Amino acid sequence: MKFSTQLQSWYRKNKRDLPWRHTKDPYLIWLSEIILQQTRIEQGTPYYEKFVTAYPTVKHLAAADEQEILKLWQGLGYYSRARNLHESARNIVKSGGGVFPETFESIRKLKGVGDYTAAAIASICFDMPYPVMDGNVMRFMARISGIVESIDLPETKRKIHSLSAEYIDHRNPGDYNQAMMEFGAMVCTPCNPDCQGCIFHKKCFAFSHNAVDEIPARKLKAGIRSRFIHYLVLTFNYQGSEFIYLNKRTGNDIWKNLYDFPSLEYSSNSTGHLVAVNEFGNMFQSADAEFRSASRQFIHLLTHQKLHVTFYRFHADHKVDLPHQMVRLKDIHQYPVPTLIDRYFSEFFFGE
Repeated sequence: MKFSTQLQSWYRKNKRDLPWRHTKDPYLIWLSEIILQQTRIEQGTPYYEKFVTAYPTVKHLAAADEQEILKLWQGLGYYSRARNLHESARNIVKSGGGVFPETFESIRKLKGVGDYTAAAIASICFDMPYPVMDGNVMRFMARISGIVESIDLPETKRKIHSLSAEYIDHRNPGDYNQAMMEFGAMVCTPCNPDCQGCIFHKKCFAFSHNAVDEIPARKLKAGIRSRFIHYLVLTFNYQGSEFIYLNKRTGNDIWKNLYDFPSLEYSSNSTGHLVAVNEFGNMFQSADAEFRSASRQFIHLLTHQKLHVTFYRFHADHKVDLPHQMVRLKDIHQYPVPTLIDRYFSEFFFGE
């Protein structure tokens, strides 16, 4: 039986029932693909459903406020995905009247869309034979075809892409691509793949050469940098309400346009609590601001960073001037914050 026919037969019998598999609407497929970048399906599915409810069309997404979108995205991480979605939706409405682009090249021009996402949308929605190249596909192709070079190398990716282009079903490229991804996710998994239950194990190079654990090869990842951050959590009474200071991040990093607290950062973990408390006190001459507590140290992992974070709680009975945004404490949940800040609110601040 032809490879693509055998694969799609397996897919029809074994595919997971996922909400975006009931549509060919390119907006909804795009939304699902962006949400699932760097995100497990189990985690991403509830976010997809929330976004579809809040923004059922690209015009609804384009008209939304960025802070509202970031708040809905909160907890998914890699917030540039949400900002890129919003910017691209606005461009689609502005330049295309709300009609989603219908060619691989025009889809590829959307901010945050790479070759893989463009191929997925083009094949699923418009029946264009562009092979997808995600981690599941590359692992599956490397093992079955005996590609032993590192799949992180551009030449290896080109080799796998060329093979995938040969195998793709031109009559049904959308299902073929989804079958490739599903097979890699469910059978040809990174660890402990189901080789005995695999319908291709008799023709698989890695299985026949006892090299499943060695293929695909990967380059060594870059080292992880440690950062030591101290956050100032300053509450104060003003006009009959309790306020807190938040810091809106404007730098071009993964937390851009999210809110955290005023902070100090040191190069090592040797800086003690007393030093941080004194530094914060100097920021607002806190003779009248009472230091209440320091949290336990939070550890937060990013792609190439390990954050060691401590929160320092101060309170004043009057307004304290800082160059940051005053927010009523009761309104704090309206603001999009990184997962780390949300953890602090949930576990320490409001748990007191």
